[in-house]
Amino acid sequence: MKLVPLEDRVVVKLLEQEDTTKSGIVLPDTAKEKPSKATVVATGPGKYDDNGKLVPMPVNVGDIVVFAKYAGTELKLDGEEYLVLRATDLIGILPQG
Repeated sequence: MKLVPLEDRVVVKLLEQEDTTKSGIVLPDTAKEKPSKATVVATGPGKYDDNGKLVPMPVNVGDIVVFAKYAGTELKLDGEEYLVLRATDLIGILPQG
């Protein structure tokens, strides 16, 4: 990753959404919702609070996160698509395994 996010920004790579429903119906691209789960690929150092103290990032590289549906800025870098979000746009971290 060549992009180093600043402050409380997080760079994520979207996880692919399933193409079929639980009942086996195949969804066309136009019917799919925008993904809201992603893997963290880079984080900034955190943001300074009003007292000048650095508040560390709540996520680490490799975490799988859920974020607000229309949050962030889409970015294409080296042929890959990423999303840059603020830490406040993250809803939570999903357990792995």
